[in-house]
Amino acid sequence: MAGNFRVVVYRNSDILHLRLEGDFDGSSACQLLCMLADNGTTVKKVFVHTDGLKAIHPFGKAVFEKNLRDFMRQQWDLLFTGNKSSEIAPGGQRTVISNSVNR
Repeated sequence: MAGNFRVVVYRNSDILHLRLEGDFDGSSACQLLCMLADNGTTVKKVFVHTDGLKAIHPFGKAVFEKNLRDFMRQQWDLLFTGNKSSEIAPGGQRTVISNSVNR
């Protein structure tokens, strides 16, 4: 487990911001997914800010991508920002993973 990993959570009305800090491994991916589950139920957009990340381990990225599909049933847009966004976003997409077809 990456002992230096943490997720800083803040919210502006219907927008959730998750600022990632430290190293991203498998347990970090699980922590991020739990934060999405706990905080993403009543929002329209989720921003994942990656500037605070140091190392991104391949296993952490794989765990995140594999389990993210379960969350894409939610009615929010997931946006990755920062200099590590292309490394952590599924498929290397830096901007939007949209799930807003029914809005």
